[in-house]
Amino acid sequence: MEWSSEAGAVMRKVPFFVKKRVRKKVEEYVAGQGRGTVTVDDVYAVKKGYMENLEKEVAGFRVENCFGPGGCPNRAGPDEDLAGCIESLLAGADLRGFLKKTVNGPLKFHHEFTVTLADCPNACSRPQIRDIGIIGAAVPGLTDNPCSMCGQCAEICKEDAVSLDENRQMPQIDVSRCLDCGQCPGVCPTQTIETIQRCYKILLGGKLGRHPRLAQPLPGCYDADEVLDIVKRCVDFYKKHSTGGKRFAQLAAESGPELMAALADLIHDPKKG
Repeated sequence: MEWSSEAGAVMRKVPFFVKKRVRKKVEEYVAGQGRGTVTVDDVYAVKKGYMENLEKEVAGFRVENCFGPGGCPNRAGPDEDLAGCIESLLAGADLRGFLKKTVNGPLKFHHEFTVTLADCPNACSRPQIRDIGIIGAAVPGLTDNPCSMCGQCAEICKEDAVSLDENRQMPQIDVSRCLDCGQCPGVCPTQTIETIQRCYKILLGGKLGRHPRLAQPLPGCYDADEVLDIVKRCVDFYKKHSTGGKRFAQLAAESGPELMAALADLIHDPKKG
């Protein structure tokens, strides 16, 4: 659908955390009238109705991703509908009903439990500032295939995590620098470096607002079933401890050890092998 320049200018002023939702509602409004171009009057009309019914728009949770299935050219994680599975899980948790019982006053978007997925470590969807951030990962490893020492792996790595060992005639991967983006296996002509695992990294407890906090990473990398289990346990923890609309990020900061204890049997701690 086309947008007039004036309508686009107004949309650019909409806060980023509701921009996608507002844009969708505007386009649905225009399509419902049988038109294909959004005008500035359409934006204002939808905005008026949106603000008048703001509390009804609060679903209790929000799941976002960057490009979606098949859309990210740098996709590192598994190709599966994890976002859809998380949406179903959160819908079943009746978070809106929970918020209605615990929040003093009308519901607002900042009360919602937020989960964001990113297809690769570029993290375009900003998972670092969400209650739960999930980042696709492609873990590289070395095979027994002889290396041609072409240097493409070291050249493509933006983190300087790959180097060539002239004595061993093999690449070396510095795991302390590697972000598991999957780029080096993709350019290796001899398959000396290959992807040994596609999985998800998880960040917990991020938010913006007056007291911003970056989400903190769980050690290790997780498959889809483990991610869903972690999300469920975090939601259970949130519903058990949140009062008065207290955010999950605040709970994670205040009750870090207790939250980690609830996830202990799932955490892949590299130090424990």
